[in-house]
Amino acid sequence: MKPAAGIRIGLGSCGVASGGEPVRDALLAEAARANATGIIKTVGCNGMCHREPIVEVVHPDGATTLYGHVTVDTARAIARMHLRPSGLAAHAQRIARTAASWFGNGRAATAHAHDCRVDRRTGPAAAFLTRQQRIVLENCGEIDPLRLDDALARGAYQALERCLTASTPEQVIDAIAESGLRGRGGAGFPAARKWALGRAAPGDVKFVICNGDEGDPGAFMDRLVLEADPHRVLEGLAIAAFAVGASEGFLYIRAEYPQAVRHVKSAIRQAEERGLLGERMFGTSHSLRLEVRQGAGAFVCGEETALIQSLEGKRGMPRLRPPYPVERGFRGRPTVINNVETLACVPWILRHGPAGFAALGTAGSKGTKVFALAGKINHGGLIEVPMGITIREIVEDIGGGIKDGRQFKAVQLGGPSGGCIPAHLAGTPIDYDALAQTGAIMGSGGLVVLDDRDCMVDIARFFLHFTQAESCGKCTFCRIGTKRMLEILDRLCTGHGLPGDLEKLEELAIYAGKGSLCGLGQTAPNPVLTTLRYFRAEYEAHLHDKRCPAGRCPALIQYVINDKCIGCTLCAQACPTGAIAYRPHEPHTIDDALCTRCDMCRRACQDDAVEVH
Repeated sequence: MKPAAGIRIGLGSCGVASGGEPVRDALLAEAARANATGIIKTVGCNGMCHREPIVEVVHPDGATTLYGHVTVDTARAIARMHLRPSGLAAHAQRIARTAASWFGNGRAATAHAHDCRVDRRTGPAAAFLTRQQRIVLENCGEIDPLRLDDALARGAYQALERCLTASTPEQVIDAIAESGLRGRGGAGFPAARKWALGRAAPGDVKFVICNGDEGDPGAFMDRLVLEADPHRVLEGLAIAAFAVGASEGFLYIRAEYPQAVRHVKSAIRQAEERGLLGERMFGTSHSLRLEVRQGAGAFVCGEETALIQSLEGKRGMPRLRPPYPVERGFRGRPTVINNVETLACVPWILRHGPAGFAALGTAGSKGTKVFALAGKINHGGLIEVPMGITIREIVEDIGGGIKDGRQFKAVQLGGPSGGCIPAHLAGTPIDYDALAQTGAIMGSGGLVVLDDRDCMVDIARFFLHFTQAESCGKCTFCRIGTKRMLEILDRLCTGHGLPGDLEKLEELAIYAGKGSLCGLGQTAPNPVLTTLRYFRAEYEAHLHDKRCPAGRCPALIQYVINDKCIGCTLCAQACPTGAIAYRPHEPHTIDDALCTRCDMCRRACQDDAVEVH
């Protein structure tokens, strides 16, 4: 076994939540015993959230060994396998400790460490990693986000320096236009066109803003990038400021992302100390002051004009456009707003050339797209794929298929503003125009996979409940329209649907989308309209038969124990309400009056004796 040149431990939010900090402490302790200080590096998440905590050993020749689901015990074993003690005393101590460990749990821990090894060349990990094309995520899991030198070693701020010393703003805008980069915040507006409008807007004072207000259920793209590679986003924002002619900018980040906030603030401070940001960047006459502002968790503040209102200390409510922010934005000045992923693409484009970015993807959707892959999928996490890849390739190849061998039913794409695309349309490519034809939108990048146990009426209700609660209430179509739609969905899911409800639901959805002021209200009906379009039979079963085909809506289902029951009592032990009497070796029954439809009994049963009717 070759000695390690370094050991990386992923401590993004997902790594910390999975128990990564004790793993790091165990690695540090073993490294100290081996007198190998400085060899343990904390990095951000590499996107394989389903394998956290993740440890990666980097060998002197550059090869790596990846371990997933690492525990404290296996972390110690990994360190002992890969760290070579320095000095005779350390070597003797290592021998004594290792010999003693064989009489304890050392042998088992070492065996388990081998079991935790992730083979990049074959199997699920190979499919997850090799089908991706990383531009935005190229440094995630590779660098310590709190060490500027790590980012500089991988090319950070090179593009910015070239812009400031050897390019004009117009040349930068032309390069972004040539790349075909479209805004990754959801609407897909061409980034270069927005920058050109901002530069052409009259006035000496202009602003740039990074929109990191990521509020979609199931989405975590911005969080991971800000946590794992903050300098990448700062560089993209600084380049945008140069192109537009701004000397002040803000990063608007959700307060629910404390680690992202800390990392970005630290990155700004370090870059300013080195002269990369702040006054006279790279010794030129250009200056840029950046500041982090935290959002209070309002989903509507992801909309540009609402974000500006919030940034100004006002209630986050959208305003009528025009004028657009590029004409009259923050403090009444021209303002260019891009989201995290859009800005993270910019340095790569200028370092590698716009043609390299344009060569990826489709005619109308260039480059790559980052997705938060979640739901009923075997290998969830953050992925980056070339535009044009199909939904099926993402679900089956990268995601490893549906959990527990269930049937692939649909994907919810684009978050609460997106739509549900059924499995029979999984051949649809990831392309702005192709997705729009299905009734969904690209959105910012949330992709939730659904299986045959998911009720599409309930899914529509879930997302509509979110958008209705997050509505600022300014316009009637959104405030009242979504409320009435939600009332109909509630009736359908509780068995109280009325004749004409489906027609009324569809009519309200269309009017709410057409009459709302901002993107929240305009797109809130999408989950309803797409599920009505592709899964109308489920709606009709809820309405006419008072039945939930997926067995998900509690008011429309009943749990029954069949004659396969052997009286093992597992279901009775799992039942939280006492609906199943504890009678060993006797057939069990369920008291329907006490049953809450929590599904615990069915999950506990090992004999398929619990049925959902």
